[in-house]
Amino acid sequence: MLLMKLNVLELFLDCMTEPNERLVEFGTGGICNSCADPSNAAVVTRCGGIPLVIQCLSSPVRNTVNYALGALYYLCDESNKEEILKPEVVDVIKRYASAGAVSVSFSNLAQAFLYKHAPELKSQDRECTNSEG
Repeated sequence: MLLMKLNVLELFLDCMTEPNERLVEFGTGGICNSCADPSNAAVVTRCGGIPLVIQCLSSPVRNTVNYALGALYYLCDESNKEEILKPEVVDVIKRYASAGAVSVSFSNLAQAFLYKHAPELKSQDRECTNSEG
């Protein structure tokens, strides 16, 4: 409730539009840490935060990518699933899910996202992985 009164979520979203990668990291981290509460996630969604979070999936800053994956995990629900589960977004998340050798945290977060929000896609990946190896 206090976050909403002080417009902290809006401040985090504003940080995500800055050219300074540290501010983007700060804003994305704040959004990620706030979105576990559905009322905060609703504010982020209502204020146009989903495209900002999706954009952070291609950040050169590892923490920003981790925060973006975590935020999307909490933001994705029936009301915005189409916006988040676009093929190009799912492709990026699937690449992170299979990048365990590069980053275990990316892989784990991406796999958790796919398991919860697109289990049919995750099971297809598992079959492909098993047939290749």
